[in-house]
Amino acid sequence: MENLSIWERVTNSGFETVDFIILVFYIILLVSLGLFLSRNKDGKEKSANDYFLAGNTLTWWAVGASLIAANISAEQFIGMSGTGYADGIAIAAYEVMAAVTLVVIGKFLLPVMLDRKIFTIPQFLRERYNDGVGLAFSILWLFLYVFVNLTSVAWLGALAIEQILGLNGAMLSIGGFEVSMRMVIILGLFVIAGVYSIYGGLASVAWTDVMQVTFLVGGGLITAYVALKEMGVVMGTDALGALGQVYTDMTTGAHAQDVHFHLVIQESHNASAFANVPGIAAVVGGVWLTNLGYWGFNQYIIQKGLAAKNVDEAKKGLIFAGFLKILIPFIVVLPGICAYYIMQNPDEFASLNLAGEIEKSDQAYPWLIRNFTPTGIKGLSFAALTAAIISSLASMFNSTSTLFTMDIYKKYINKNAGDKQLVNIGRLTSVCALVIALIAVKPLLGGLDQAFQYIQEYSGFIYPGIITVFGLGLLWKRASATAAVWTAILTIPMGVLFKVCFPDVAFQFRAGYIFIILVTFFILVSYLDKKFVSVELPSTADQKQMLLWSKILGGAGAAIIVFAIIVVIMGDSTSWTAYLNDIGFQAFIFFGVLVGCNAVWLYSNSVDKVQDKKALPINLNLFSTTRGYTWGAFGICFITFLLYALLW
Repeated sequence: MENLSIWERVTNSGFETVDFIILVFYIILLVSLGLFLSRNKDGKEKSANDYFLAGNTLTWWAVGASLIAANISAEQFIGMSGTGYADGIAIAAYEVMAAVTLVVIGKFLLPVMLDRKIFTIPQFLRERYNDGVGLAFSILWLFLYVFVNLTSVAWLGALAIEQILGLNGAMLSIGGFEVSMRMVIILGLFVIAGVYSIYGGLASVAWTDVMQVTFLVGGGLITAYVALKEMGVVMGTDALGALGQVYTDMTTGAHAQDVHFHLVIQESHNASAFANVPGIAAVVGGVWLTNLGYWGFNQYIIQKGLAAKNVDEAKKGLIFAGFLKILIPFIVVLPGICAYYIMQNPDEFASLNLAGEIEKSDQAYPWLIRNFTPTGIKGLSFAALTAAIISSLASMFNSTSTLFTMDIYKKYINKNAGDKQLVNIGRLTSVCALVIALIAVKPLLGGLDQAFQYIQEYSGFIYPGIITVFGLGLLWKRASATAAVWTAILTIPMGVLFKVCFPDVAFQFRAGYIFIILVTFFILVSYLDKKFVSVELPSTADQKQMLLWSKILGGAGAAIIVFAIIVVIMGDSTSWTAYLNDIGFQAFIFFGVLVGCNAVWLYSNSVDKVQDKKALPINLNLFSTTRGYTWGAFGICFITFLLYALLW
């Protein structure tokens, strides 16, 4: 294989001409559509609102589709499938709980942001606190996008394409220099995503995402179905029967303690898998920090909601995205488990003459495409994967340019810049981000086995502080700028300190402990801060409602914390406490604090006659929802409950 040319490797990969035609057609269609949508209408130059927020024209289905297209990328198709191969379906908790998180954000967070008519998340921080807090988080997000998000999506995407086409380790000679094919592929992905997103802005990104989400969901489901169908042929059954057989074999007999089909992992069954997805913590623990931070305060995600026509369209878009999100485990995690099952039973599937090996977990999904999908479907699956990668990169380029242009350039470099200049600076910023990410990608990600865990862990370093600063800033009238600045300063050092001092603690637990410390610190500093102004109390009706909920949530939070502490102290002294500790019941300490925090701000908002001078006005009407939203939210929560009941 080492002596074969690049073309010979591609020819031997199982791809036929029709597969490449499908892929090329998809890329041409994508770029053409993106450029068509980015054109200036009636000869008018794009305004900043047109470029960065699509002129607030997105409908609910565009919002929902774009949210999912931006979210589902190589980190899901490759990284999450790889973790599914290594650890099982528990990693799907990120997806399932994300659907529930979208319900919370749609009801409580996004309406406030839309009411403030903001472009960027740091802009909100400037308006709510001060310029220093906004600038700190602008820089923080820019580093996260360029050095974590852009690099990881591009690296995982190139790894997948390289594996599918049989190009592992291949080198391309350019002008006497040897360049790895992986880096060539990364450059190609950056260029394709950049061609329309850098020129057209969010409108091009969002409306092309509607097409892309169709490809990636449809292609992903077809890939999972075809793999199960081919396995069923060997087993003498159909696709559904094959899934049932895999489930039975992986949960009984010698595999009774195998974690691959359990959403809640017991530490005694698989300590390494528990470290990645620590049992019940994936439901009530640090996953809430990850999900609230990612879906609620991540610029390249929430920007789709901020570009909606109105609040109702934005809310419906988030519900639509929640239902799509529940499909993701079937698209990306299930194939990884199928690949694991095949590797555990090589003799049974020897007749399939499978090519290649899975040397690293993240190779599971591309290996499955290469070996199981037939001609034509292989091209469709490849197009779906490419759609996922390109859509995420395009969203990240747009949001990186938005952050730098609106929060740094316009605010600190050229306050009088016009729309044309802002758009040009935005485009230049995207190009610079592309170049920097291209240089940094290999040093950062070259030696990882499960890149999805890299993304989650290092993103998790900043989420405890982000949730504290943003959440209390949105909801609590006494949240002070002093508390916000010091919380922002302490966030990353706290994460590094805990990582160094407690390296064996699962990062979801670590994030939870850091959140408890930071939110306590934030509340104390805010109460000690003397920079406040007098304010009238809310109306009697609002006051009664807030006091009632503060008692309910405060009591619930305290009860949860006390019970969790008792369980942890009792340890293995009884069978039931032993089991609860084995599934990480300590996570409920964090969850109790998270619930109890709401009691603090509700009580304070109802009785305190002072507030921070930049506090947001209290408007409970922003949190009202339609009957359709309520039924949609109920549907998402019911499906989540059902999945956990079946796969606990």
